[in-house]
Amino acid sequence: MQLLGELRPDRPLLVVAVREEAAYLGDGLPVLLTGMGKVNAALAVGSALAGPVRPASVVNLGTAGALRDGLSGTFEVSRVLQHDLDDRVLQLLTGEVFGPPLTLGQHGGPVLATGDLFVSEEAARARLAAQADLVDMEGYAVAAGALRAGLPVRLVKHVSDTAGEGAGRTWRESVDDCAKLLAAWVDEHLLG
Repeated sequence: MQLLGELRPDRPLLVVAVREEAAYLGDGLPVLLTGMGKVNAALAVGSALAGPVRPASVVNLGTAGALRDGLSGTFEVSRVLQHDLDDRVLQLLTGEVFGPPLTLGQHGGPVLATGDLFVSEEAARARLAAQADLVDMEGYAVAAGALRAGLPVRLVKHVSDTAGEGAGRTWRESVDDCAKLLAAWVDEHLLG
């Protein structure tokens, strides 16, 4: 975890998993680098929001795999779920729901599935496509942390790969271009 810049109560906090995705964000807004995965994201967001100064909102920027053919571009997520937590079984065992899907403010946007798995197999992609449009490794944790802290949250994802065979290679080849497009989104929607 690394916080670049200072939190301010009148500005959003940008939350990004890795430095490669934050390469073009500049210093106009604070950026929290969490590391990859739900645990790293949850710990980083929880730590950042526990301090005496809290941001106006949280904006999670990052890359995502497309679970549907032809899906490309930058999207603001409307709903996020955990694909690696079988809440149905946990509810049967305990009577409690531990990780329900989260509905965010953006209506009509894609559904994001978050899990601690870099999806790069066709079978996993097909299984996830039944419930979501995009897949990442941090979005749910960031959203849950911000909402628990009572802050508005937005998840903005740029499609970097098709979440199938060769996704890792495609991500490495496209992450720099994705970072430029995410920075352009910030310039237009948050700084413009």
